[in-house]
Amino acid sequence: MSVAVETFGFFLGMLGLVMLGVTLPNSYWRVSSVHGNVITTSTIFENLWYSCATDSTGVYNCWQFPSMLALSGTIQACRALMIAGILFGFLAFFLGIVGLRCTQIGSVTPGAKTRLAATAGALNILAGICGMVTISWYAFNITQDFFNPLIAGTKYELGPALYLGWSASLLCIIGGICLCNHCCCPSEKPSNSVPQPYKAPLSVLPSLGPAARLAPGASDNCDDVSFGKYGKNAYV
Repeated sequence: MSVAVETFGFFLGMLGLVMLGVTLPNSYWRVSSVHGNVITTSTIFENLWYSCATDSTGVYNCWQFPSMLALSGTIQACRALMIAGILFGFLAFFLGIVGLRCTQIGSVTPGAKTRLAATAGALNILAGICGMVTISWYAFNITQDFFNPLIAGTKYELGPALYLGWSASLLCIIGGICLCNHCCCPSEKPSNSVPQPYKAPLSVLPSLGPAARLAPGASDNCDDVSFGKYGKNAYV
């Protein structure tokens, strides 16, 4: 995997983390619907922390939910999942900075960088899943109450914050997948390769002298033959 894809995945995860942080305190998780209501001069919008009401003049009042234990299980679970997703995103951000191949912090080996980048990708995917589950669960409850004829109170519709949260979760998941591919692709130059000994090519052999190309026993045979040409008296 190229360094560009890895860096692209890191920045996608960082952008998704920022968008999740903006989604959590956003006031427009659900907005009161004008469908079937006679009085449309007031609008109610809520999130996981408080509810607000505004009128046609622009004046609005907000009140926080009185007690966490008095809230429904859906709101409590959505709070926990969103906070967990943001924490996972922060951990992925710091691990991704150290694990990127284009950065050098301390004496981190390439193998450790690979593991850190894969861990950051997994945390980004977890952050995206937490955000996706939270937003989808909250949106499911809104639509279920909207189409329930037994509920005669105020009906709500999906707010802009839910679409922002879906986009943020998707960016986190895509960025995490890009980072996790770092551990699946082998490196370009493996460090555990053993260098092979050098062998001279065969084309060098003809450049040697005629005597060097003789067989090992050829020189001995020549000496024996030359010795036989002379008698023993020649060496006395």
